[in-house]
Amino acid sequence: MTEHRSTPPDQAPDLWTSVEDLWTWLDADRRHDGETGLVLRMLKLTEEVGEVAQAVIGATGQNPRKGVTHSWEDVQGELCDVVITALVALRTLTPEAREVFERHLARVRDRSLAP
Repeated sequence: MTEHRSTPPDQAPDLWTSVEDLWTWLDADRRHDGETGLVLRMLKLTEEVGEVAQAVIGATGQNPRKGVTHSWEDVQGELCDVVITALVALRTLTPEAREVFERHLARVRDRSLAP
């Protein structure tokens, strides 16, 4: 079992160390191996995106029966959950998640910001 590392309040946790710690924690309690486990980890991302949609609907009061049920800060938190879940899913696919992500980000950045 992985030891939980507490982060001092004045210091942000390292992104990739946190992703590795979360992946290790989730993997220790994995209920499905192989392709099924992989697919379920990817589907978790869809669940998190749905929570973003729910928060946006709640922040804008689009459901007349419920009214305003969320804040834009709630939306921010849900978006962070999407990013974390996506990075953990990527780590599930490859132990080189950081390198894969950084190469892909560079390609997207170069393609998008090219003159």
